[in-house]
Amino acid sequence: DNASKKPEGAGKAICDCAKSWNTKVFTYVSSAGIYQPNGVFPMPETTPVKESAGQNLFDNYAVEIGLPLVSFRPQYIYGPKSNKNDYIDWFFDRLCRDLPFPIPGDGTQKVSLTNSEDVASLLASVLDNEEAAVEQRFFNCGTDKLYYYDEVAYLCAEAAGMTKDKVAIEHYDADLFGKATFPFRMTDFYVSPDTAKEKIGWAGPSHDLKDDLKWYYEGYLARGGAEKDIAIEKDYE
Repeated sequence: DNASKKPEGAGKAICDCAKSWNTKVFTYVSSAGIYQPNGVFPMPETTPVKESAGQNLFDNYAVEIGLPLVSFRPQYIYGPKSNKNDYIDWFFDRLCRDLPFPIPGDGTQKVSLTNSEDVASLLASVLDNEEAAVEQRFFNCGTDKLYYYDEVAYLCAEAAGMTKDKVAIEHYDADLFGKATFPFRMTDFYVSPDTAKEKIGWAGPSHDLKDDLKWYYEGYLARGGAEKDIAIEKDYE
């Protein structure tokens, strides 16, 4: 199930059906956004979660009814067939319009951006693996290749054939403005896929953001990213 965000409605129906069908492995796409960072990075699967988060409630319901649950927690996905482009488009939106990059803090916060094909390979790795639902129900889903916020901005400029001086970064103190605006955080925020490697034999990511940005930029231009209207009001709040 890669659509349900809570246990009610369709989510409950899917779980109940899977239970009645005697499903051997039930995979669910949750989110690393349910974590409540406690200062330990990368965040392991034992990181505290938001108890009221819909994905956490879904996990709990699946376990309560005895489903052989394997729940994945992805973070910041980009690439083929991904349903979100915002994470990287944010940088190209400003780069192509010669606008400054408002980045909170000093820009050295680490972040992981994961190619959707790597996510797919991890999700597929538990097929026919009933032990995955017994030994370790929860798995982080992300790359272990990390970048700084400022570094992503410079890599985007390089992918667009621009020089580093085209990147005008303006750091700010998010504490003075309520909070850091999407897609940023004031602290590091990245997961570790080590458990998936150790427990279910995932080979790890085969993609690297640095290498992917050139084709990503070409796709950004092809879908009219450089000409679209963008909302930049929050940049100046």
